[in-house]
Amino acid sequence: MANNITFTMIKPEAVANGTTGKIIDMIIENGFTIKAMKLKQLSKEEAGEFYAVHSERPFYGELVDYMSEGPIVAAILEKDNAVEDFRALIGSTDPAEAAEGTIRKAYAESKAKNACHGSDSDENALIEANFHFSASEMF
Repeated sequence: MANNITFTMIKPEAVANGTTGKIIDMIIENGFTIKAMKLKQLSKEEAGEFYAVHSERPFYGELVDYMSEGPIVAAILEKDNAVEDFRALIGSTDPAEAAEGTIRKAYAESKAKNACHGSDSDENALIEANFHFSASEMF
């Protein structure tokens, strides 16, 4: 399974702005299959746990507040070379630096509100998918 799944979250501002469908369209148009997807509201505790890797960073509190301010769309995506290909599709964290045709270039508001999360490794894709989905919800 390594190399063929990744995890994404469409972040609160993108959901609130009504761009969820457009982002999903871009994902599908780029050859990904959606294996599981749901709309959910993260509590501050869940957001804090998900982003625990950043707990020592100065932006951690703001990140937790932001990710729990509104619903997100969590999804497991499948495609050969999924993690790398999806990271390329979402683009640079800073939309001003993101390439044309990327999700963040099209829909991110700022470096902090960057529309979409994407796993950074095969290992983290599995961890993140398991955080948001039970075994019965996957595949």
